[in-house]
Amino acid sequence: MTETFLLIGLGNPGREYKDNRHNIGFMLVDRLAVRLNARGMKLQSKAIVTSALYEERKLILAKPQTYMNLSGLSAQGLLNFYKIPSENMIIAHDDLDLPLGTIRIRPSGGAGGQRGMASTIERLGTQDFPRLRLGIGRPPGRMDPAAYVLQDFSRDDILIASETLDRAADAVLEFIVHGLNTAMNKFNGNSNEKA
Repeated sequence: MTETFLLIGLGNPGREYKDNRHNIGFMLVDRLAVRLNARGMKLQSKAIVTSALYEERKLILAKPQTYMNLSGLSAQGLLNFYKIPSENMIIAHDDLDLPLGTIRIRPSGGAGGQRGMASTIERLGTQDFPRLRLGIGRPPGRMDPAAYVLQDFSRDDILIASETLDRAADAVLEFIVHGLNTAMNKFNGNSNEKA
């Protein structure tokens, strides 16, 4: 039987949010969907869902359409529908506390102020599920973090973000084939440190 994994990228639905820093989780789902030639897009558990096969494992890719602060509804619905253990799910989201270009994979942890993660933890009733934090850096000066995350990446930042998404996609594939510890050891940190 094929083992199934679930990647949920967090973001906000709607064209106006598409290139926001807050939507880097969605961007990762899109990157993997293209790379793996994912098929069969549908709306399920309030998420846009598609799936692909990679090294004899099934990877379900999901982008919740609930807006960030209700993302847990989709995570809970998808886990229940596909009967996937929470350790086979990884949630990808933006992180203000990590510099742009940094990814951090963790087996569990708190929400760290990320509302989509807070919603997911609340809905699942546990913090014990893998997550992939994608650094977007801190807002400049005294800018409100809520306004900062809803801005599009700058032209300079988009290149770094794109390289980071490629590494994050590699990290997800490493996770589904070789497990969480291998993915953490290989990919945690900044792209410059791994050169």
